[in-house]
Amino acid sequence: MIDTVATHHAGRERSENRYLVMLRKLLRHKIGMTGLVIILVIIVCAALAPVLAPYDPAEIDYESMMTPPSWAHLLGTDEIGRDILSRLIYGAQVSLKVVFVSIFLSLVIGGAIGLVSGYAGGRTDNIIMRFMDALLAFPMLILALGIIAVLGPNLMNAILALAIVNVPGFARLVRGQTLSIRELDFVQAARSIGASDIRVMARHVWPSVAGNVIVYASLRASAVLIVESSLAFLGLGAEPPTPTWGQMLATSMEYWSAWWLSVFPGLAIFLAALALNFFGDGVRDVMDVRLSD
Repeated sequence: MIDTVATHHAGRERSENRYLVMLRKLLRHKIGMTGLVIILVIIVCAALAPVLAPYDPAEIDYESMMTPPSWAHLLGTDEIGRDILSRLIYGAQVSLKVVFVSIFLSLVIGGAIGLVSGYAGGRTDNIIMRFMDALLAFPMLILALGIIAVLGPNLMNAILALAIVNVPGFARLVRGQTLSIRELDFVQAARSIGASDIRVMARHVWPSVAGNVIVYASLRASAVLIVESSLAFLGLGAEPPTPTWGQMLATSMEYWSAWWLSVFPGLAIFLAALALNFFGDGVRDVMDVRLSD
């Protein structure tokens, strides 16, 4: 038994070294690093919005309404004279907040549900997974719309809705991994020396599934961004005058001749979603042992 536990500790040390190797591989992954650089640029712009934005995003200037890109307003102005560049920079704060907070909540809640379901097994597993299957039966956007219709349209409810719709995916992933890991020798050894179920799940099972969960989270981030933009487009995200990319696109639909109203917010959503996809692909390639050299 002591040898089994010692072997497990040695395995954990090898796992830590493996993560360092993966980090070095990620730094050499061109697609993944391209995505990471774009994401970091967006994060920096959002964090330094008060410094980088040339105007107040809510400042109305009736003398500059519907101005095309110029030196005074690099990306033009909207229907009431607000600077598009400033609104895009501040809009990045909203999009990043929604994506990262909702993914984090989904990971925590879905991971906990998956751990309990897979570790407990039996009737508990069946009940939990049937409920998760019921949630998965709805398309992501439709389910989010239904939740917001019940809770009311605002930013926090949009975050909560996006977190809820992503919980089943995390739960099923963690549950599947837990079902196989709970039968391994090091888990059985921990049980035999009197470790509680909570300790076994937290100290032995979760570290073994965390890598796959991180990969899944990185891949889901772009989908969350698209759905968040869709909700904002429908007026179900942050309330005006808070700028959001999807809301800016919705406004542009009324002014087809002003091409800059739709092109720049659309480009921001495209680049952010593409960067998140690139980074997610890079993390997946690095952590998938089947793709290792």
